[in-house]
Amino acid sequence: MKIIVAVTGASGAIYARQVLQTLIAHCDVERIALIFSRNAEDVMRAEGVAMPDDERVERLSNDDMWASVASGSASWDAMIVVPASMGVVGRVANGISQTLIERAADVMLKERRRLLFVVRESPYSLIHLRNMTTLTEAGAIIMPASPSFYMQAADIESLCRTISLRAVEMLGLRVEHASWGERTERE
Repeated sequence: MKIIVAVTGASGAIYARQVLQTLIAHCDVERIALIFSRNAEDVMRAEGVAMPDDERVERLSNDDMWASVASGSASWDAMIVVPASMGVVGRVANGISQTLIERAADVMLKERRRLLFVVRESPYSLIHLRNMTTLTEAGAIIMPASPSFYMQAADIESLCRTISLRAVEMLGLRVEHASWGERTERE
């Protein structure tokens, strides 16, 4: 699979790192396009998160509207926006494509390909809810970054992994993870 990973300036860069690590380790992932919004790197630095690198990861500028992910004919299989800011959610929901992240998401919608937003905001305003409803009606998947506390995670990494692994599965890839009643990390 060819996967687009977009990282926005919303808090929760740990989710992006874990998703990228999982995709890199997955045997069915042949190529990853990685795009950062203008504020994403500042947030990653503030949160102490660094992204892994791999020969299959191609870093694209959010200003590069000539990148392959901006065209439906490039046939990228899926896209995840993680964490997804409400600004990006709102612009995509309203058909505004001023950046490569927004254009790539627009392409996923128009081509009826898998598009997942791991949203990081609380509480939601009515505008947020309407934008997420619009995206859902257009075929996108909205996944709040709300970890599964019932998994009794041993640490923050494990707790966040309850979201990042499910998010990768929502892209159409099978990954091993704990199920209901199992602990995510054995002590």
